[in-house]
Amino acid sequence: MPMRKKLQSIIITKQKNGEKSILNNQKAARTRRQRGYQWEDTIVKRFNSTEDWKAFRLGSPSIALPDVLAVNTENSSIFTIEAKSGTSTSLPIPADQIERCLEWIKTFDIYKKRHVLLAFKFLSKKRIGVGEYEGRELREYFKIWDESLDITDCVCTYEGKFFAKIDGVREEISLQECKMPFKTKQRTSA
Repeated sequence: MPMRKKLQSIIITKQKNGEKSILNNQKAARTRRQRGYQWEDTIVKRFNSTEDWKAFRLGSPSIALPDVLAVNTENSSIFTIEAKSGTSTSLPIPADQIERCLEWIKTFDIYKKRHVLLAFKFLSKKRIGVGEYEGRELREYFKIWDESLDITDCVCTYEGKFFAKIDGVREEISLQECKMPFKTKQRTSA
């Protein structure tokens, strides 16, 4: 009988460690979502703090909407914005997210200036390992998608360089920086 109890306690311990791993993964996913939401919310607040712009966070990615829609009726401008934020040295953006932003600005043809903006925020801490970070400068980039380019998965680096990912190979793309109507931590690309 004592052997049986010992075996049960080992099994229970293994289950608890497995549960702990699942909880850590869930916590990490929640943190990533919160960072994304906070970045989108910051962009909306910045636009809304200006006199002529109105911005709205459109909702979850599961319903095929851009992250943010910003409109200026005074100068007939509209931006659909896909926002990415993180602690790594590069932030990816899937092709389907660029495509849905393009579809939205094409819908609003009443506006003279229509752009898809890709907004990247590299946080002031860089992930160097599991739960390990080192300090660095916070950087933001606001890139205007060039509609003449083929839509593909892309990535922006901490240095502000932008790459298309075609068949697993990175090819550098030059995208124009967007001068924002509000104060940013924006840097020009190297």
